[in-house]
Amino acid sequence: MLLAAGRGERMRPLTDACPKPLLPVQGKPLMQWHLEALARAGCPQVLVNTAWLGEQIVQVFNGHFDLKPLLNKREQLFNKEHSSGMRITYSHEGQDFGGALETAGGIARALPLLGEVFWVLAGDVFTPDFEFAQAAVDRFMATDKLAHLWLVPNPPHNPGGDFGLHATAQGRPALALNLPKDAVQPRYTYSTIGLYRRALFEPLWCDIPPGNPMGIKAPLAPLLRRAMDNQKVSAELYEGPWTDVGTPQRLAELNDCG
Repeated sequence: MLLAAGRGERMRPLTDACPKPLLPVQGKPLMQWHLEALARAGCPQVLVNTAWLGEQIVQVFNGHFDLKPLLNKREQLFNKEHSSGMRITYSHEGQDFGGALETAGGIARALPLLGEVFWVLAGDVFTPDFEFAQAAVDRFMATDKLAHLWLVPNPPHNPGGDFGLHATAQGRPALALNLPKDAVQPRYTYSTIGLYRRALFEPLWCDIPPGNPMGIKAPLAPLLRRAMDNQKVSAELYEGPWTDVGTPQRLAELNDCG
């Protein structure tokens, strides 16, 4: 599930006429970087939630994303599995409820269309080298965890971080920790990329009915913190390029680098 429903208030005036996931980063719509990475990983379909100016996202990507035309001839020869492309479906929160439902509310709304295990990623994050590897999915499915998060070193705009990281016995994934802001242990920033089990968004963990028929708005952090307190969330540190494209300045810096 690719999250693309936010208003992008901090990006105004750029987002007054363009949804943030479509803002150009190094020659491509920001969310296209994620779509390409998912397609390279062999992902057969992606669900995109929309609200603010969501019709523009549908106009750009429609219901299909094909990586093959973006590859050179040599890459096309060795990437025949990408020829069928990736199906895109949509959860139109703006059309259905008049606005975005926040992350947990949006996932609950889309839950009937999602599998038992699924990726969740924000459409306004730039992380060009991240790999949505099937091996990561397999490792996660072999555990009893409800979520597995990728954390990143704290950027300047979030110096205190979000969650802690606790190493466990060898061969077992590290635990994500719900640490207070004044904790001695270091906290890291949630990259907004994670693997999730649908059980996290069902009773007993989530009070929103599957499908969220009433359009309840709900953030994700409280669900994650509750699951962390029960040792149900694992995590790892990702140290590749990562930017939360949250302000016009950060967007300009990325494009200057490109």
